[in-house]
Formats: sequence, structure tokens, C-alpha cells
Amino acid sequence: MAGAFASHTLRARLAASSLATFETAARYQLVHALALLAVGLLWYLGDGLNETVQTSLGWSGIALIVGVILFSGSLYGLSLGAFRSLGWVTPLGGLSLILGWTGFAIAILQLPPRL
Repeated sequence: MAGAFASHTLRARLAASSLATFETAARYQLVHALALLAVGLLWYLGDGLNETVQTSLGWSGIALIVGVILFSGSLYGLSLGAFRSLGWVTPLGGLSLILGWTGFAIAILQLPPRL
């Protein structure tokens, strides 16, 4: 929805660089929403998984949610004219996204082998 909003409503109102920033935020939000679905699905289907995998998945989901809020949220704000001081939040969101992907990878690597 954010991408469509940018494409149809904001294209005429924002500078090209601000529109590109908004579209980057929407793209990262979409990709990480899909990652959150994968984390949640694995957590749901992996009811009998060991505690380490479940913990890694839980922390991964939390980190991805925080990362999307901070990263995409700050980029949305910056592109729509928020104070430039908001820019310091973006790298924190990126770090949180990296931690979320790391937790997901740890969980995947610890899954028991299937026959």
C-alpha cells in the first residue's frame, strides 16, 4: 500500500530523492514482512523443535519488527519532511534487521535434519 501511495499520490508532491527514499522504505518493509511470515510459519509449524530454535525464532521476529519500525519508519518520516535529526534512527533499524536475519539463520542452521 505504501508503494502504491507513493506512486499515485506522492509522485507529484515530492522531490525525486524523497520519493526514492519513500520507495526504499516501502521495499524494505515488504521484504521484511515476508521474512516475518517465514519466521512465524516456522515457529508455528515447528512445535516440537528444541528450545534454542524457538528462542532464536522469537528474538528474530522481535528484531525484525523493531527493525522495520525504526528503519522504514524513519525513512518514511525523512522523505515526508520530518526533522533531519531523525536520520540517526535509520542505522539502528538496519542493525536490528541484521540481528533479525542472524537469529533466523541461527534457527535454520539448528533445525534437525529431515529424512
